[in-house]
Amino acid sequence: MQKIKSQDTEAKAISKYIRMSPNKVRRVLDQIRGKEYKEAVMILQFMPYRSCKPILQTLQSAAANAEHNYGMDKSLLCVSQAYADQGPMLKRFQPRAQGRAYSIHKPSCHISIIVSAK
Repeated sequence: MQKIKSQDTEAKAISKYIRMSPNKVRRVLDQIRGKEYKEAVMILQFMPYRSCKPILQTLQSAAANAEHNYGMDKSLLCVSQAYADQGPMLKRFQPRAQGRAYSIHKPSCHISIIVSAK
C-alpha cells in the first residue's frame, strides 16, 4: 500500500436518513469541528446527547476510509468539515377534537464528516 503524504488529501463519510432533527445534530457537530480525531472521539463518547452515537459512527467511518483508502495515520487526522443537511420529512397526522387533524413532522438528516491530515 502506498502512503500519501499530501496535505490536501481528505476522506469523507456520510450517514443518510438519520431520524433526528438536523438542528440537534449541528449542536454536537459544532463541538468537534476542527478538533483532532482522538479528541473528537473522546468528546462524543462523553456527551449526553442522543445524536452523538450516529455522529461517532460516521467519524469512525471517515477515519477508517482515510486509513484504508489513502494510507493516512488515524493519530494525525483532524475533523476539517462536519455538517448536517436536512433529509426528507415524514408527515404524520394526529386526530384532534371535532374531526380536525393535527400535522406532525418527523425530521431526518444526512450527516457528513470530512477528515484530513494535520
